[in-house]
Amino acid sequence: MGENAEQDSQVPPCPSDEHTVLTDLLAGNAAHADALPDEYFAAVQDGQQPDVVSICCSDSRVPQERMWDVADPGSVFTPSNIGNQVWDVDHGERIVDGGLLYPIHHAGTSAAVIVGHTGCGAVTAAYEAATGGELPGPRGVDKWVEQLVPVVEAGLESDQIDTDADDETVINQLVEFNVDRQVEFLRTAADVPEEISVYGFVYDFQGVYGDKHGRAYLVNVDGETKPEAIAELLPSEFESATCSLLW
Repeated sequence: MGENAEQDSQVPPCPSDEHTVLTDLLAGNAAHADALPDEYFAAVQDGQQPDVVSICCSDSRVPQERMWDVADPGSVFTPSNIGNQVWDVDHGERIVDGGLLYPIHHAGTSAAVIVGHTGCGAVTAAYEAATGGELPGPRGVDKWVEQLVPVVEAGLESDQIDTDADDETVINQLVEFNVDRQVEFLRTAADVPEEISVYGFVYDFQGVYGDKHGRAYLVNVDGETKPEAIAELLPSEFESATCSLLW
């Protein structure tokens, strides 16, 4: 009796509601692995050479690979952080984020993409802080929001933001303004070779730029931000993919 009781105590407990998320993850990964072709990872077993590094805002509504309809591994290098920021701070100096630099310097990546998104919580938090509100907390979040505050302040002082508009409009304009500032920083950074192309997008899942939810609108090509000028660089079928809230 005592021996059986000891053995019973070692039996793992049955799954409970508190582990529902975990079991969903395990089930999802099992389905993912089962669906992969046998040679799915064959070309990237020993290394990676993604064509593009795409830095997005850390947001569950912004699917980094699905937005480009990417199915093959090794195609897109996908770092993300709060506010899709290309920079970080090291010993008081602003430097290019390592998640962007690694594929450029070590994996042959030739293009960098910055993807903001409509209704961005990071830009909203920076806007609130810049206009007299409090940082959202905790400290690990505040670090990234604080880095965005000067960008927001510069936007509000520029003639590109309609400060008389409602907050939602202002914030979405600041999202695009932030993408432009990130592109500018990356293009002028000493650690980024001149031949690297830099593109800025705003992922729109709210119908702000148009009626096509999930469209990534091209707002910046190597520093060019005027939609009509960008459209001239594109095949005619993609002219509608360029738009701006700032012009």
